Amino acid sequence: MPAFKEIVTKAVIGKGKKTFTDNLSLQVENNPTTILGCWVINHNFKGSMSNKTVVISGSYDINIWYSYDNDTKTEVFKQTQNYEETINVQGVNDDTENEEVIIRNLSGPSCSKAEINNNTINCTIDKTLGIELVGDTKVRINTLDDEDDWDEIIDSDEDINARIDNEVNEEYLQENNVIDN
Repeated sequence: MPAFKEIVTKAVIGKGKKTFTDNLSLQVENNPTTILGCWVINHNFKGSMSNKTVVISGSYDINIWYSYDNDTKTEVFKQTQNYEETINVQGVNDDTENEEVIIRNLSGPSCSKAEINNNTINCTIDKTLGIELVGDTKVRINTLDDEDDWDEIIDSDEDINARIDNEVNEEYLQENNVIDN
C-alpha cells in the first residue's frame, strides 16, 4: 500500500509573461522633418508583491535622432521614462506569503512606431517581461511500505565480547608451537 511524504520547499509557484506597450508623446525643441532613428537603452526594473499582485517599477532611456529645418540639421532628443506596471499572476492565493518576485527581460523595450506631429514625436515602446513568484510550497511524494533487506549492524560491546568468546581459539598459539616453554 503506497504511503506519502510531504516535503516543504521553495519553488516557482506562479509564472507568466506579459507584453507592455507605452505610448509616449515627446515634445522636442525643433520642428522635426524626419525621424532618423529611435533607441531605447539602460532598462532597469524590479518587482515586488503588493496586495496579491506583482508591481514592476522600472525606467529606460529613450533617444530619438531626428532631422529638422528641411532635413539640413539633426538633433538627438534624450529622455528617461519611468514606468510602473501591476500584474495579477496565477498561483497567488490567500495562504501565500513572502514570495520572492523575479522579473526577466524577455524582449525590449524597443520602439515599434514613431510619428511626427508638429513639435511632438509620438512613439510606441514595446517590452515583454517574464514574471516568476518563488515561495514555500509542499510536494507530496509516493513512498513504498516495502522495506529493503538490510543487514543489521551490531554496535553493542556485549555482542562483540560474546563473538570473541565463541570464535577465538585460545589454544591456537600452543597448537602452532609459537609459545616457548
